[in-house]
Amino acid sequence: MSDLIKGFKEFVAGGSLVPIAVAFVVGTAIAALVKSLVEDMITPIIGLIFGKTDFGALTFKIGKALFHYGSFINAVITFLTVAAAMYFFVVVPYNKFQERRKKEDPIDPTVKKCTECLSEIPADARKCAFCASPQGATAAA
Repeated sequence: MSDLIKGFKEFVAGGSLVPIAVAFVVGTAIAALVKSLVEDMITPIIGLIFGKTDFGALTFKIGKALFHYGSFINAVITFLTVAAAMYFFVVVPYNKFQERRKKEDPIDPTVKKCTECLSEIPADARKCAFCASPQGATAAA
């Protein structure tokens, strides 16, 4: 139990909490914005196709049960719009940033790859510690 409390204290004091809180607030605001976009702009256009101007109010009844399928379709469109926005405005730029960063990382001159098993070994090694294959005087990879 004390490890759990210690871990929580490190989490709160470690600076991780503020970025998570900011991301949550921004994410909530974006979700509200997209929900409004879907309900106020997109679904009225779709509603014109079905002949009703208030698409969110589309329902059907079976017995005494009333099904609000227009509201459900609004939720599906909202989810797909948020997912697409997150993908195109967060995931794609982040992946491109990571690729650029990976290309810019300098090669470590203190290690090289084993010629047999491709493990990283010290640059001055004459024998691989993983597969025991002899290593020539090759330059660091």
